[in-house]
Amino acid sequence: MGNALETDDYVMLSGIQHFAFCPRQWALIHIEQQWKENVVTTEGNEVHRRVDDPFFDETRLDKRSVRAMPLVSESLGIRGIADMVEFRRQGEPSAETVILPEREGHWTVTPVEYKRGKPKKADHDALQLCAQAMCLEEMMGVSILVGELYYHEIRRREQIILTSPLRQRVAAIVSEMKHIYAAASTPKAVYKAHCRQCSIVSLCQPKWSRKGARSAAMYIEHSIGELEL
Repeated sequence: MGNALETDDYVMLSGIQHFAFCPRQWALIHIEQQWKENVVTTEGNEVHRRVDDPFFDETRLDKRSVRAMPLVSESLGIRGIADMVEFRRQGEPSAETVILPEREGHWTVTPVEYKRGKPKKADHDALQLCAQAMCLEEMMGVSILVGELYYHEIRRREQIILTSPLRQRVAAIVSEMKHIYAAASTPKAVYKAHCRQCSIVSLCQPKWSRKGARSAAMYIEHSIGELEL
């Protein structure tokens, strides 16, 4: 997670999950730079802290694990970090394998994303994982058919098939993110049940702002003004 600012023609890969959950939440974090920690985000940060080691590169037998791997897709215009990328040695070359420097054999590539909770009905996590795979495919010239989501609450991985519809949705979301970011326009609030799960609901104020496109910054200014009266 995080609120790193988008630069040039690139948007942050981590924002895909935010956008899929709520475009307004994404805009408040990535355009207006609003953020508020709560128990959920703190726990999530702790889970990621354990795997956020850019110097971790371990090979055991036929498996290589690399943590905090930088990602980029020139075609999509996104940048980010993969929690972990696993390479597994295979016997024969194929479209799904790569050759690694100073290592024998042919290796499959699998992005692994770590999450604090448990599997969800919505595909927000899968979209972020799929975007990571799409970056890796472009960077390494490989085909990646599956990725894995590790959920801290249940202590196991879930395999995600990276389908064409999932990839198309990633591309559509990134395109919309770039359009909104270029316009620097925060979407209007639409109050729904999922607002209760949002870490920045107190900044968004969806019930207060749903009648107009008011930003979190305007809300804070309004609140301060009331206190000074």
